[in-house]
Amino acid sequence: MRDGVPEHGRVPKYYAVKARLLALMPELGPDAPLPPERELAADYGVSRATVRQAISELVLEGRLAARQGRGTFVAAPKLIHPLDLVSYTEAVRAMGRTPSRILVTKERVTADAGTATVLGVEEGTDVLHLERVLLTDGEPTGLESTYLPAARFPDLLDTFDPAGSLYACLQDEHGVVFAEAEDQIETALASPREAHLLGTNPALPMLLLHRVSYDPEGAPIERVRTLYRGDRIGFRARLRAG
Repeated sequence: MRDGVPEHGRVPKYYAVKARLLALMPELGPDAPLPPERELAADYGVSRATVRQAISELVLEGRLAARQGRGTFVAAPKLIHPLDLVSYTEAVRAMGRTPSRILVTKERVTADAGTATVLGVEEGTDVLHLERVLLTDGEPTGLESTYLPAARFPDLLDTFDPAGSLYACLQDEHGVVFAEAEDQIETALASPREAHLLGTNPALPMLLLHRVSYDPEGAPIERVRTLYRGDRIGFRARLRAG
């Protein structure tokens, strides 16, 4: 690869334009407007449709941001979330950004077979369910759905402030110690409801994180499903041999 273009084979015109736009964006800087399509088409010697295809792909990747009625802008760098046993609040603050949340659902439900198995409770047992939109600097970046055993946290729904950190509440007010977690990450598309809550296009690629957290005795604490916007979030992990 050289400048994002393969050394061999016939390169599609839109891909060559995409590579040139990628080289241009650092010069423009975050939040800078992209030159108009007609200007780019003239500069690169291609049609506006070719430029539009390259821009659309960069928008889907989160490198450009299309703002209705205003044009296309260079997107801010993605948030790189560490795959570590830390809360969303801690991770976002460590990046120098401001975390917040919007409560969608707070309820007591009966555990289905899958949730019961993961949480180590009987099927049909009461579990607590919290669903919240995660925001970074006021922008929706994830949709988090958490299940906890109701018998272990009987008054949590009455005492927990859903705008705050659940990890901090469990640690400080319930004496919970998070010892380990198992994560599974896959790509997914948001449902129309999820896309609406996240303020994004249902066609936008998403990152789906499943997590089960455990205490030092190996007892499950929570089952979490978080859908992250693929255009705004990435993950980083540090691995050690052995």
